[in-house]
Amino acid sequence: MDVIIQSLGFKAGEELESYIEQKLEKLTPNEHIVRANVILFLGPDRATPNTYCEIRLEVPGNDLFVKEHSADFEQSVDAAVNKLQGMLRKAKEKQVDQWHGRANT
Repeated sequence: MDVIIQSLGFKAGEELESYIEQKLEKLTPNEHIVRANVILFLGPDRATPNTYCEIRLEVPGNDLFVKEHSADFEQSVDAAVNKLQGMLRKAKEKQVDQWHGRANT
């Protein structure tokens, strides 16, 4: 899987980038994921700091997209990856259901 990480308005450190890559590697089934585009940015209100993480997974069919925010980037990444894992699981279940539907006809 190709991982592209962009940080807008700041420089993401190697530690944060490797954290993101480790989290994305755990997505299953990841053999269908062509590319993960990750965008990190800070919220507009400096008084209440929010960090945002957007991830677009390029997969066959429709791409999967999530946007999460929290107090720090690691939490935002965790929330986004967890949501993507659920979306991948649903997509796989849908494929299995369609396959079983064809097998029964």
